[in-house]
Amino acid sequence: MIVLVPAFEPDGRLVALVRDLRAARPDLHVLVVDDGSGPACAEVFADATATGAVVVHHDVNRGKGRALKTGFREAATRWPGEDVVCADSDGQHTPDDVLAVAARVAGSRRAMVLGVRQFSGPVPSRSRFGNAVTRRLFVLTTGIDLSDTQTGLRAYPAEMLGWLCEVEGERFEYELELLLRAHGAGHAVVEVPIRTVYLDGNSSSHFRPVRDSLRVYAPMARFAASSLVAAAVDYTLLVLLHVLTGSLLLSVVGARVASATVNYRTNRHFVFGRGSSTSALRYAGLVAVVLAANAALMHVLVVGLGLALLVGKVLTEALLLAVSYTVQRRFVFGRGAATTVSTAHPVLHERV
Repeated sequence: MIVLVPAFEPDGRLVALVRDLRAARPDLHVLVVDDGSGPACAEVFADATATGAVVVHHDVNRGKGRALKTGFREAATRWPGEDVVCADSDGQHTPDDVLAVAARVAGSRRAMVLGVRQFSGPVPSRSRFGNAVTRRLFVLTTGIDLSDTQTGLRAYPAEMLGWLCEVEGERFEYELELLLRAHGAGHAVVEVPIRTVYLDGNSSSHFRPVRDSLRVYAPMARFAASSLVAAAVDYTLLVLLHVLTGSLLLSVVGARVASATVNYRTNRHFVFGRGSSTSALRYAGLVAVVLAANAALMHVLVVGLGLALLVGKVLTEALLLAVSYTVQRRFVFGRGAATTVSTAHPVLHERV
């Protein structure tokens, strides 16, 4: 088992973590990635090495996502076949919790394990608020309720290391991207409760609230932006065709075919960044289902209830947006989408 610790400008708590882990499990390998901390932290890394860690360095700061990928590659090369547990360097993760997450991943071959905080007791407001917002957005866009989407204590089986290095993301957004892409790649997610530990109000965190929040929410924001562009095309053509033909059904169908083409190309190239040769067929199937639902809802809202065309359109799209996102991520553009339904690991989320 390997414990991977990405570190940027750490203090003595990194050395204490290495020492305590090695004392609890002498056979444990601790791999520290110095993410460009500079000469001022040389003594801390020297002490970590003396305590039993292997330390590799980035010449400049490249972000947590890049540091984790460097660690995954180093671990796969230096200790092939070993599972990896990722922990933070600031003392938030106790050795007992690290080892509990490590024990859980030992029995999983295609499941990532999250050490989820309970957020009880004195928790900094920005940490509590940030996790609550991200959790709600994650549920909205995926339909999956994870207790702690921002935890840094995670474990991955050795078989997953290659995939981990392929997922996009260089900084704090990387760990959320892993959760967003897990199901499409056939990986389950298991939760293990851990203690919630914040030292000095979490002052050692290098998370920049505005800039890094934008990076974290970017994967979901890209899909929302793509949907807005498609919606603009859809509504413009809907109004134009309705004026020209007077037929609501013909207008809905014509506008949706055009906007669906725009949406597919945008999502394939800029949102999900992938798509197999059969993704267009799966997307066409999704469009057919959504189109039928769209036309039915529009008829009920506009003809049945007498709502204005714009109001009916907005309500319809809002109701169908989350469904469309979930289906596209899991079954249209997900890796191995054609076999996802029949995978041996159909359950994405499990708590223990």
